[in-house]
Amino acid sequence: MTYSGAVKVGGPADVHELPDLMISKVAVGPMDNNAYLLRCRATDEQLLIDAANDAGTLLTLIGDDGIASVVTTHQHGDHWQALAEVVAATGARTYAGRADAEGIPVATDVLVDDGDTIRVGRVELTARHLVGHTPGSIALVYDDPHGHPHVFTGDCLFPGGPGRTTQPEEFNSLMDGLEAKVFDALPDETWVYPGHGNDTTLGAERPHLAEWRARGW
Repeated sequence: MTYSGAVKVGGPADVHELPDLMISKVAVGPMDNNAYLLRCRATDEQLLIDAANDAGTLLTLIGDDGIASVVTTHQHGDHWQALAEVVAATGARTYAGRADAEGIPVATDVLVDDGDTIRVGRVELTARHLVGHTPGSIALVYDDPHGHPHVFTGDCLFPGGPGRTTQPEEFNSLMDGLEAKVFDALPDETWVYPGHGNDTTLGAERPHLAEWRARGW
């Protein structure tokens, strides 16, 4: 079945099957958070992005194989409600952006900086530090050797604009980071997996960068 990225709380996961990686997307919790389970097809090792809520749903998705690691994209509470329970059940190593780790009430095993590599089996993800939505938000880029890149943006980029900021300097910082590290670095075909809601592509969003700058949000 073709992957759409459209999921709803209580509904099934949607699975994006790539040659080397399987990406399962599920919606959880009262804020319709997206959680993503990545599985290396060569080794079956798994990694979870954002143990946001509803540990039961996430642990069912993870299954008996467990996870080696869980990455929290940023410190906002709706993105780690199930983190303690998932880590207790799986023994997973925890990753988070260096500047956000103190705001996450589960110990971070690995502090992540811009350009760091996070591995799931034989698959490599590159972290991009984006300042604005929070001080330590990270996006994860998978540069698929068989096709176009894929980027997990947390709450830094959604269909229709960047994530929420409260001050003009935060907005400008987030936009600068998105343009330099995401839009300027990756092609239009890049698939975007956000922290809430539907997926998009950089090509769909790129024409609106000047519009976002002008409106200030």
